[in-house]
Amino acid sequence: MKPRGMFVLPEENFRLIYSPEHVSRIQELVDLRLPCQSSDEVRKNLSLLDGVELIFTGWGSLEFTTDVLNAAPDLKMIFYGAGSIRGVMTEAAWERGVRITSAWAANAVPVVEFTLANILLCLKKAYQHAAEYRAKRQWVRLPVAGAYHSTVGLISLGMIGRLLAEKLKSFEVHVIAYDPYVSQEEANHLNVEMVSLEEVFRRGDVVSLHTPLLETTRGMIRGEHLSWMKEGAAFINTSRGAVVREDEMIAVLRQRPDLFAVLDVTWPEPAAPDSPLFTLPNVFLTPHIAGSMGAECQRMGQLMVEELERYLEGRPLAYEITRERAALLA
Repeated sequence: MKPRGMFVLPEENFRLIYSPEHVSRIQELVDLRLPCQSSDEVRKNLSLLDGVELIFTGWGSLEFTTDVLNAAPDLKMIFYGAGSIRGVMTEAAWERGVRITSAWAANAVPVVEFTLANILLCLKKAYQHAAEYRAKRQWVRLPVAGAYHSTVGLISLGMIGRLLAEKLKSFEVHVIAYDPYVSQEEANHLNVEMVSLEEVFRRGDVVSLHTPLLETTRGMIRGEHLSWMKEGAAFINTSRGAVVREDEMIAVLRQRPDLFAVLDVTWPEPAAPDSPLFTLPNVFLTPHIAGSMGAECQRMGQLMVEELERYLEGRPLAYEITRERAALLA
């Protein structure tokens, strides 16, 4: 007998994450008696959850609070076709023993691609060259580090940091990293030199931040860190804006026009309309686009289908998030 399941997320996100092929495969394995329901629709009629064992969701998910859990006594597993599960799982859900798997690994892929592209562009000072060329209407040659024997610094070697380190093996750059939780054996496998946080900023031609936002990491990157950067270096943040003390970063970028910042995240988000980040010439600001967009989102749906197959076959899940693991993730 098939387990009862349900899609709970906004229609727009449902179509973005779960392709018709994904839905068809899930229907083969799961009793889906209802079309996709939005979180608001379910909240208004919690009886829809009665008898549901498996929930497939994504951006715009229900938060699994006590009242939701009381309405879903048979709920065993949540398949979250997106990244961070903050705002989804609650203490009540952990206590009830509800399991969750997330597409965080699939969402990491486009972040790595975006970051890698920007590392290479920053090593070439592509953004500064473009601005100078546009302003002067003639060729300009700025001093660059280039991607030959330059130094790339990574802050945190979680899923994204590790994937990025693997990608950087294809280039003739030296990779240094700061992460107090990484062993020397892991560093050797990644071909990364582990150094202090200060040394990452002092030595990196490009420094890329991948630290999750936790209470212990909020405001971790201070103005003095950026002030230590070498002449013409670049800082990239595709993590979370609040990991950086933004006012201090802005002050350093004003004092050091030779530095450059690529910021896909800010705090708050979106940035305040009067934020200097919109006008500083040495900032390239994007609206949180590094993660999955467009067809990239269906990679997350595919991962959830594969996790469902593992779950129903009684095999270990590849991307299950435990209560302990959740405390260390963004």
